[in-house]
Order: sequence, then C-alpha cells, then structure tokens
Amino acid sequence: MELKLVPLEVPEGGNLILGQTHFIKTVEDVYEAIVNTVPQMKFGVAFNEASGPCLTRVDGNDDTLKALAQKNASALAAGHVFVVVMKEGYPINVLGRIKDVPEVCSIFCATANPVQAIVAESEQGRGVLGVIDGFPPKGVETAEDADKRRAFLRMIGYKR
Repeated sequence: MELKLVPLEVPEGGNLILGQTHFIKTVEDVYEAIVNTVPQMKFGVAFNEASGPCLTRVDGNDDTLKALAQKNASALAAGHVFVVVMKEGYPINVLGRIKDVPEVCSIFCATANPVQAIVAESEQGRGVLGVIDGFPPKGVETAEDADKRRAFLRMIGYKR
C-alpha cells in the first residue's frame, strides 16, 4: 500500500465538501438536497463509482463548478467518494441535508481552506483516509479572541 497527498482545488471565494457514499444515485440526490435547500447556490458535484463502468458522474448548475468537481474527483481516483464545490452559499447551509441523503456514509470535510486528501492506494484501488484541512493552531483563544468570535458570529447573522 502507498499513501499519497492529493491537493483539492477550492473555488475562489467558495467552499468544498468531500464525502463518502455508496450508490450511483448520489449525484442526483446531492443535487436535489442542495437546490431544495439553497436554490441560488452555484455548485458542481462529482461522484466516483466503485463498480460497473466505474465512471465519475457529474451534475450541478454551474459549468465551471461542475468541471472543478470532476477535476477533484478524478484527482482522488477513489471509489465511492463525492466532491461538491460551491459558491453563493456555505456548507453550513446544506451540510445537514447532504448528511440526510440515504446513501451518504460520511463527510471528510467542508471547508474554504486549502485542503489535501490523504489517499491510500493498493492493488485493488484507492481510498480516502482523511484530510488535512487548513493550517495548525497558532495558540489558544484568549478572552479577547472569544469576544471577537462572538461578535463576528452575530455580525454575520448566525447568533443573536
């Protein structure tokens, strides 16, 4: 077995979700979960089949983001994973609905940070083990930092 780091491309000003799933209808069901939750969100979703024709299935409502989702899924080259890239919305808006899609098994990350997937490769194929999401901590939050965090959450409307 060989371990590889696969950098994933996050769209400028956007976000990425990486998850594991198990069925060909994932690409359609994730599409519906997103448009039924945040209709104005622009996104692309790609899913790698792990049996049959073993194709990367792609859908979305923005051609550039569809191409980026496909590029990321193809770079991973691991079966039963999906990638969503999005703009004009945030993972927090759709993550619960995506997790509720019956064939979705788990989510590795939802991020706007630089992200690398840790991929294991064997004679059979490839699998995602986890991710490196963003950068390491620079210290521990102080009382002043906590006040800034609370103020920011209220400023953007996530807390009252």
